[in-house]
Amino acid sequence: MNGKNNLALIKDYADYLRVEKGLRPLTCEAYLSDLRIFAEFLEGRNGLLLTASEGDVCALLGHLRNHGIESRSAARKLSCLRGFYKWLLLDRRIRHDPTVNIESPKAWKVLPKSLAEAEVAEMLERATLAASHPQAKATALRDRAILELLYAGGLRVSEVTALNVSDLALDAGRVQVRGKGDKERIVPLGRSALRALEQYLREGRPHLERISSVRRTRSGLNGGARLFLSLRGMPLTRQWLWRLVKMSNRSTSPHGLRHSCATHMVEHGADLRSVQMMLGHADISTTQVYTHLALGRLKAVHRKHHPRATRRGAAQVSDGSGPQPAGQETRGKDWP
Repeated sequence: MNGKNNLALIKDYADYLRVEKGLRPLTCEAYLSDLRIFAEFLEGRNGLLLTASEGDVCALLGHLRNHGIESRSAARKLSCLRGFYKWLLLDRRIRHDPTVNIESPKAWKVLPKSLAEAEVAEMLERATLAASHPQAKATALRDRAILELLYAGGLRVSEVTALNVSDLALDAGRVQVRGKGDKERIVPLGRSALRALEQYLREGRPHLERISSVRRTRSGLNGGARLFLSLRGMPLTRQWLWRLVKMSNRSTSPHGLRHSCATHMVEHGADLRSVQMMLGHADISTTQVYTHLALGRLKAVHRKHHPRATRRGAAQVSDGSGPQPAGQETRGKDWP
């Protein structure tokens, strides 16, 4: 009986996330997956989601910790429960939020991993070389356009797979993107990405449509107006894009290229507000992490070029010239 009550409540919450909050299917499923974990945990204690106590939530966090779940993942699950019980409270189904006094598990701040500019350039040059071959296939043109787009626009992988041909405005040098919560934003593109997309639309995509037309007719399936198509004429999946990037560079991913885009922009002087708008971050605090990455480069430049960056005892020398006291040479330790 508990299971049925929990399932009914989860279904109501799913409708709320999808209809009222306007969250995308993948985001909804992530929330609901965490909620189901708590529901199953409660059923083992003969409990209900509607009557869960603060002790039940603490017990779940302890259970996750004992089973080796990282604090970052546990914090995400607690965040999901907070949203769920806030909804129940606003809907007047409960009178007390069991998560209100629970602190989020502390986690190390994990900075995004990004590629060096030379690594990105090498990866894109290989894709360009494959696409510029006299006998280049349509798939090579498509793959190059995808890689250029991921890096040039900092798009999420789900945003790339959801793009339609009509979202491109190549003459204006931009693309319209639908991000989290179906929020739309305009993303500018550079010349390399625009050239790759133009060539793909001119020489690659029509060929993919032609060779797949018979298969689509027989199966009744249609890729519609999606920008990037498979050999079967269907939209590409997130998993496929992940494999494409991994084959191009094993040390990164589609999200890694997004981080690389943001990091390189900040390193070249872009302001955080502009980067926030381009990436589609709802909160500027999400974008601020890139200042830490840029700071690492600033430290390296300081150590290399500042005349006193490598001499801890330099201030003891009256005129700043002449030999330095022995043992005062320390590299990389002077930055606070």
